[in-house]
Amino acid sequence: MAATTKASYDKTTGRLTELTFDANKNGKIDTWTEMDGSRPVRARVDDDEDGRVDRWEYYDAAGKLARVGFSRAKADKPDAWVYPTPDGTRVERIDVSSTADDTRIDRREHYDTTGSIAAVSGGGAGQLTRLEEDTNRDGRPDKWERYEGGLVKTAEFDENGDGNPDRRLTYAGADLVSIETAPDGRGGYTKKVVVQK
Repeated sequence: MAATTKASYDKTTGRLTELTFDANKNGKIDTWTEMDGSRPVRARVDDDEDGRVDRWEYYDAAGKLARVGFSRAKADKPDAWVYPTPDGTRVERIDVSSTADDTRIDRREHYDTTGSIAAVSGGGAGQLTRLEEDTNRDGRPDKWERYEGGLVKTAEFDENGDGNPDRRLTYAGADLVSIETAPDGRGGYTKKVVVQK
């Protein structure tokens, strides 16, 4: 069987610079981890072994997992980044960029932390609790949703571009039950229409 765990060292300093690994133990390298001595810096992972990177892992200065990138578009660079809970095992939030630029986030999803980091690219992030979305790509959220039991409970929209919600829709299960408008500046609304079935 081929040796898949290989170490590369800086020829000048002798410091470890990269480790390769066969995560599924089938004899083929599928993980490349950039190292700074004994500290991991970044890793590239080809989960399905099709020759293209599927997952990008980023580590902090202490060598702890800081975030995991993946491509929803199945492209050669990440367009979504998973941020783990402090213990590094569960999903806390996912940031998504339509331009695959981690400085221009269009959608931020918050989860209930029941989903595993390892399962996130396969849809195992856990249950969505809330999200913020920049639908007009101006750099500010203009849509906010809250979820209960996997269903939308409320959806709020910024319709005048001032960065604050102007309208709130409230749901019971899949049914729209009320529409509120005319915000009072304190997080409430002064007009409410109850939707009749």
